Amino acid sequence: MSANGPHKKTLDESDFMRLLMQHEPALRAFARSLLPNWTLVDEAIQEASLTIWKKIDHLEDEAGFLPWAKVIVRFKCLSELGKLGRDKHIFTPGVLELLAEEADNFDAEEHASAMRALRSCLKKFSKPHRELLLAPYYGDGRVVVLAEESGKSANSLYKLLGRLREKLSLCVHRSVDQQAN
Repeated sequence: MSANGPHKKTLDESDFMRLLMQHEPALRAFARSLLPNWTLVDEAIQEASLTIWKKIDHLEDEAGFLPWAKVIVRFKCLSELGKLGRDKHIFTPGVLELLAEEADNFDAEEHASAMRALRSCLKKFSKPHRELLLAPYYGDGRVVVLAEESGKSANSLYKLLGRLREKLSLCVHRSVDQQAN
């Protein structure tokens, strides 16, 4: 121990990469709670990663990485939103602060448990049903394309999608409850 207090371990590149990889899902989820699309999330996370790397010496210890990184991600998200200008679909800074505070309460282990349950439940559906469940997340118009390919109306697929989502939700909730007990 020196006269200035305990020796602080400097985090190296491998520590940075390990911590970033470990916490990236939580940081992405946090960014997505603030940004309207995944493209902006990717941009914010990329910028935040660079800033985190440049400022890694400011980190007191590894245990404080996630809250510290969330602050950086929050500022990068606000910067990305500022680039969007006056889009009427963007939340006000006050609403964004409320969303960020709520996202700070995000429980990574609870999220990981829900993701495991989701993957497990998705496997219980047939391939066409899984494809339909995931279609809205692949981009605009994917459900319509599936309707055209199957010879069914888009309306009928959207109704089926609603029923499938309900079944998936029930499965995930049951699975999470079982994991908790």
